[in-house]
Amino acid sequence: MELNKTNSGNRIHIGFFGKVNAGKSSIINAFANRDISIVSNKEGTTTDPVYKSMEIKSLGPCLLMDTAGITDTTELGEKRLKRTEEVILKTDIAVVVVADTDNSKEKELIKKFKDTPVIILINKIDNLREDEIKKIRENFRDFPVVEVSATEKIGFDIFLEELLKFKPKKEEKLFDGMVREKDLVLLVIPQDIAAPKNRLILPQVQSIRELLDRNAIVMMVKLEELSDVLLILNKKPDLIIADSSVFLEVYEKKPEDVKLTSFSVLFAKLKGDIEEYLRGVEALKSLDENSKILIAECCTHAPAEEDIGRIKIPNMIRKKVGENLKVDVSSGSAFPENISDYDLIIQCGGCMLNAKNIRNRIKSAKEKSIPITNYGIAIAYFKGILDKIDY
Repeated sequence: MELNKTNSGNRIHIGFFGKVNAGKSSIINAFANRDISIVSNKEGTTTDPVYKSMEIKSLGPCLLMDTAGITDTTELGEKRLKRTEEVILKTDIAVVVVADTDNSKEKELIKKFKDTPVIILINKIDNLREDEIKKIRENFRDFPVVEVSATEKIGFDIFLEELLKFKPKKEEKLFDGMVREKDLVLLVIPQDIAAPKNRLILPQVQSIRELLDRNAIVMMVKLEELSDVLLILNKKPDLIIADSSVFLEVYEKKPEDVKLTSFSVLFAKLKGDIEEYLRGVEALKSLDENSKILIAECCTHAPAEEDIGRIKIPNMIRKKVGENLKVDVSSGSAFPENISDYDLIIQCGGCMLNAKNIRNRIKSAKEKSIPITNYGIAIAYFKGILDKIDY
């Protein structure tokens, strides 16, 4: 990970949607002032979503997402549209590109955004008649409408003004209500087989950066040296943050009155719904060896020998309920469609995805009455210290 770049999970996700050949890719290229997406008059040029990171004035770090046309009738059209559906679930601002007056497909698409703000871009105004533009405006009178031409580079200043009207909500932070200036915060970072060579993982980096921004005093230590560090400090830490995999070991070594949390729990609070995760963990009490659980990872990585999601958590549950417990693993930004097949979903911290995506996962599980919890919450429950951690 490059430390001078904002992780995509912390960027505002702006999705561009519309019919085949409406000019979505051309608009993104013109707006970003560089070629990001392949542009062609041939239908179905955009296959998998294309992503581009950029800074947009007061919005800050953003991720532009180009998608396949919603009227794609090519051989791979159905698969491409499924990828577009996945993009919808992580879109913070939707830009619907329109280039003709038959807008039934776009209206059908807009219904999927629900609480997501939508901007309508009328593209190709250099080719549309005035009455056609008027008709499109009337069709979308309930939304902000901007007229642009990607080929002539017209209207993008107005488009930018509309984007900037969507002020981000007050940014939530990992340590809101937990850490004050000059607090001593101790990070316990295992260096086991799963630790990346020569670098820290994203949750650790993001935690360190925020703590420094809060003018906290930050220390890092491996589990093996934790007792030694606690002995030589002339004051007790105000907070200890551990990797969830060593929750119990750290709890047993820390002073009784020192607060403890984990990276996974912090991200559960930041991007998910901590209360729903706490309700979901209760499902562990009713699992048996005929149950089926889903481990939901957000990144794709080669599983390590002691992988926390694929190995450690399933082993904890099997030890309690029996070896026949069925465990499936999903990875990446796409959430499985068959979640109704499961008795419990255990979600990772979600550091690589934006909050919109994680919260849509939780919403989907709630709508289907499937309990959902989080790695750190589940581990704390199994170690018997769930009521002893902070969040």
